[in-house]
Amino acid sequence: MPEISQIGGALLDGMAHGLLHASVWQIILCTLAFTHLTIAAVTIFLHRAQAHRALDLGPVPSHVFRFWLWMTSGMVTKEWVSIHRKHHAKCETMDDPHSPVARGIKKVLLEGSELYRAEAKNQETLKKYGHNTPNDWLERHLYAKHSKMGVVLMLLIDVLLFGAAGVTVWAVQMLWIPVTAAGIINGIGHYWGYRNFEAVDASTNVLPWGIIIGGEELHNNHHTYPTSAKLSVKPFEFDIGWGYIRMFELLGWAKVRKTAPQMMLGELKPVADGSTLEAIIANRYEVMASYAAELRRACTAEMARLKAQGEVNSQRWAEMRMAKRWLHRDIEKIPTDLRALVEKAKSQSEILTELVAMREELRQLWTKTNVSADQLVADLQVWCKKAEDSGIAALQRFAAQLKSVQLS
Repeated sequence: MPEISQIGGALLDGMAHGLLHASVWQIILCTLAFTHLTIAAVTIFLHRAQAHRALDLGPVPSHVFRFWLWMTSGMVTKEWVSIHRKHHAKCETMDDPHSPVARGIKKVLLEGSELYRAEAKNQETLKKYGHNTPNDWLERHLYAKHSKMGVVLMLLIDVLLFGAAGVTVWAVQMLWIPVTAAGIINGIGHYWGYRNFEAVDASTNVLPWGIIIGGEELHNNHHTYPTSAKLSVKPFEFDIGWGYIRMFELLGWAKVRKTAPQMMLGELKPVADGSTLEAIIANRYEVMASYAAELRRACTAEMARLKAQGEVNSQRWAEMRMAKRWLHRDIEKIPTDLRALVEKAKSQSEILTELVAMREELRQLWTKTNVSADQLVADLQVWCKKAEDSGIAALQRFAAQLKSVQLS
C-alpha cells in the first residue's frame, strides 16, 4: 500500500508540476522562447522564404520550422502564403484579406483570425497565389491533412513538461500569432507608426527595433521592398530575423537572393544622363525619402523665419507644424480632413509651394508610362536646371545629389 500511495503521489505531483518541476520564472522564459521560435518560423520560413522567395532556405531549418508551426499554430504553408501574396497584390482594397484601410482597424484587430480562416477556404485564392509551396508526402498526409493534430500534440507536451501550468503556456502559444501577426502587423502596421518610404499602400513601421515580432515590425520597409530578405533599412533600425538568416548562411543552411537596394552617391556629373536616370528610378523610394527630408528641413527654416520676423501666431504656427508633417506625402496619403489646412499652410510660403510642385514633377520620372527613355532623360535635365536656378537652397542641394546618384 505505501508503494501505491507513493506512486499515486508521484503521479499527482507530475500532473501538478510536470517533468521539469520548473519555477514560475523558468516557465515564463520557456514560454517566451517557444513563442519567439514560432515568430522566427513565420518571418523566416513562411514570409521571407516561401511567400516572397527572398532567400533559399535549406532542408534542415525548413523542416524544423514546418514541424514547429504545425504544432504551435496549425497553419498550412500554402494557405498562409496564398493569403499573404493576395494581401500584397490587392493591398488596401476590399479584395485585400485583412486591410484596416478597407475593412476598418477595429475589425482587423478583433477579427483578424476570422478573416484569415475565411480567406483560407477560398479555393480561388489558393489556386492563384499558392504556387511553389511544399507539396511533399508530409505536407499532403500530415501538415495539411491533419493541421489540428499538431496543436493537440503541443498541448500534451506542454502539460507533460509544466504540469497544470502547461495549459497556460499552450494558450499563450496559440494566441501569439493571432495577436502579433493578425493584430499588430496586419492591423497597426497599416494604421499607425512611421514611414521611411512613400509606398503605394498605407504600411507603417510599428517600431524601429524588430525583436518581439522577428523584424516584422518594420512593415513599411517590407512593403516598399517586399522581396528583400532584410527588413531593416536605416542605421537605427534592427531586424533580428535578418540576424538569424545571416547565421543560417554561415552554417550553409540559407542563401539570400535579394536585399533592398542601397542608394550610392558617386562623382557629381555636370549633366544628368541615362545612367543617372536609371539609378534614380532604381532607388526612387530612397530618392523621395531624401527629398522629404529636405522638405521637412525647409518647413523648419520657414517656421524659424516667420517666428524671427514676428509674422506667426498660434494658428499659423499650428498650420506650419501640420504642413511639416504632411507636405512630403503624396496627396492621396494626406487625410481628407487635413488637405485644406495643409494646402493653406503651403500657399503662405513661396518656397514650400515650389518645393511641393517640384516634388510632383520629379515623381513623373517614374510614373509616366508613355514617354521614351530619351525624353525622360531630357525631363530630368530640365528638372535639375530648374532646381539649380530656383534660388532655393534645398532644391539646389537636391539637384546636386541627384546628379551624383549611381547604381550600386
